[in-house]
Order: sequence, then C-alpha cells, then structure tokens
Amino acid sequence: MNEVLQNIKTRHSTRAYTDRQVSLEDLKRILEAAASAPNGMHLETWHFTAIRNKDVLAELNEKVKGAFAKSEEPRYRERGNSKTYCCYYHAPTLVVVSNEPTQWWATMDCACALENIFLAAHSLGISSCWINQVGQLCDDPDMRAFLTRIGVPENHKVYGCAALGYAPADAVVKEKKLKEGTITIVE
Repeated sequence: MNEVLQNIKTRHSTRAYTDRQVSLEDLKRILEAAASAPNGMHLETWHFTAIRNKDVLAELNEKVKGAFAKSEEPRYRERGNSKTYCCYYHAPTLVVVSNEPTQWWATMDCACALENIFLAAHSLGISSCWINQVGQLCDDPDMRAFLTRIGVPENHKVYGCAALGYAPADAVVKEKKLKEGTITIVE
C-alpha cells in the first residue's frame, strides 16, 4: 500500500494527550496543508486560528462550559456544570477553522481543510481529534466575543476545530473495520 493510503487508513481520533507541545514548524506545515485543501471557486474565504497558549485554551473551555450551562439540553447542561469537562481533551494545540457563512460551500471547504489537518498531523506523528463544540456554540455572545478577541474574523462562523498533540504511550487505538453495506459500486 502506498504512503498516502497507509496514512489515511491508520489515522484515528485521539481523546487524551500528553503535555508535549506541537512544534511551531510542524504546526506551520499542518496549517499549510489545511490551506491547500479544495475550496469553492478557489476563493479561500476560510481562516485558521491556532491556539497554543494554555491559559487561552482554558478560557475557551470555560466559554464552552458557560454556553452549555445555559442550554435546554440536559446533557449539555451537565457538561457545562462539570468540573472535569474539557471540550478539546487537554490537547496542547487547537486549530479553529472558520469561514464566511454567506458562502454556501463554507461547510465543505472547512471539512476538506480539517481532513487535511488530520492527515498532515498524522503523517508527522501528531495525534488529532475533530472538535465540534466551538462551532456549535460560536453564536453565543460570550463565545463570539472571545473568538473575535483571539483573531477569528468577526464575520466568520466556526465550522470545526482540530485538537493536536501527542497521545500517551499507553493510548488504546480502536481497530477500524469497514461496515458492511457502506460502499456501492455502480458499473
């Protein structure tokens, strides 16, 4: 199997991280890969905000918890009131992927960029996980003010985030199995 297909097949989500930070050089490579993803009409209306500061990440988590605490949904309220909940699994780096919501292809562009982030990270030995909560809550006034303050363009919606870091040596990796009936080939 070639390297690209091997990288795709072996990439997996990680939900526990060590404190080891992703090097700035590797982060730049990952962000360049993100910006190389396919995008509608090649307009590149997306934006990537990488957070490596522990205090800023902790503040982000508090904004997520604060928004969840106001939710009508019991499971979100539970997360919002939890002392241990961390939306980014304590990864040392989080990349926020945003786009202009007026572009009908914004969601697809960001999904392609996030997949490039995950594949580039994996190729460099860096673990990752897709994080939805920030996008889900980006219209909450406190969250929106925080996002704008850290550099997410004010006219952007967050479509997803990528937690990046290194998995502990004893991390369990689930075996991937192709679910029967997933693929149909029409000839």
